[in-house]
Amino acid sequence: MQVPLLDLRRQLKSYRDDALAAITCVVDEQSCVLGPHVQRFEEEIATYCGVPHVVGCASGTDALLLALRALGVNDGEEVVTTPYTFFATAGAIVNARGRPVFVDIERDSFNLDATQIEDALTAETRVLLPVHLYGQCADMGALNAIAKAHGLGVVEDAAQALGAEDQGRRAGSMGDIGTFSFYPSKNLGGFGDGGVMSTRDEALEARLRALRNHGGSRQYFHDEVGWNSRLDAIQAAVLSVKLKLLEGWTAGRRANAAFYDEALGGIDGLTTPPVGTGKRHIYNQYIVRSTRRDELLTHLRDKGVGCAIYYPLSLHLQPCFAALGYREGQFPESEEASKTTLSIPVNPDVTDAERAYVVETIRAFHGV
Repeated sequence: MQVPLLDLRRQLKSYRDDALAAITCVVDEQSCVLGPHVQRFEEEIATYCGVPHVVGCASGTDALLLALRALGVNDGEEVVTTPYTFFATAGAIVNARGRPVFVDIERDSFNLDATQIEDALTAETRVLLPVHLYGQCADMGALNAIAKAHGLGVVEDAAQALGAEDQGRRAGSMGDIGTFSFYPSKNLGGFGDGGVMSTRDEALEARLRALRNHGGSRQYFHDEVGWNSRLDAIQAAVLSVKLKLLEGWTAGRRANAAFYDEALGGIDGLTTPPVGTGKRHIYNQYIVRSTRRDELLTHLRDKGVGCAIYYPLSLHLQPCFAALGYREGQFPESEEASKTTLSIPVNPDVTDAERAYVVETIRAFHGV
């Protein structure tokens, strides 16, 4: 049996006609840049996340960059974040003219360890940048308390966490600005790049809207130098169609995760992903830990099971960040995660037979 890690063509069948109709509407109207489709999608995401303001932009990476600039990061000011995440998190800090400061992760959640943050703060610290990795929120209560005590901004990197919750609050609603990606492989993905930024602050909303459009709040008048980072109207139209199906897809992911939790629990040398109290995990990825990760990866691929290693080298060890002065062994949880974690198929289109085969294949590897 062949079980893909992700097959977007399966998902497409459930909304293809509606998506094509939405694209045709944009084409016929020629409202291709910003316009009503983008505005409608911004309003829909704001409602979904429980925030008053959402601003579309060209990608999740740009969302991070614009958010950091909106909070005033500049001239080497420090942004505290995790070394165990996709490159864009730290790359955006550098491109915003800031300096990444890494803090290790919690073992269970893979998210930023709030108990280690205060030791990393200096007079140059400007922003905390937690990542809601794999679809589970970081400990935002603790992070916000630290930020408030030290006068810091908070940007939530929620690229993998649309619809995730922490104590009943949606990802993107808990910091000063939340950032989202609609890269096609995300739990809500477009037909290309796209992103949004969420905020409760009206002044931040206005600055984000200006920054995404060359720094101008009205045409041909520019208060500062910004970027050309506008959400494409075709992407917004497609995403509006898909957003209506998101909760059903999330329920499917969560059901598949619960199946794996039960079927793979208790296997020596294998750990399923714990979920924190009061968290709603949306499983953008389902991540297992294995003491024999690389062997398991080879076994699964040989048996036709799609799987992937996310983040095989922590950011503090990436060559481009060598000048920051970090060393191997400095963030042991992040480094251990990079050596032991593996993603297996959890998308809502995985069939009962396929997920049973995934379990059978993993159990056979472990001799159980």
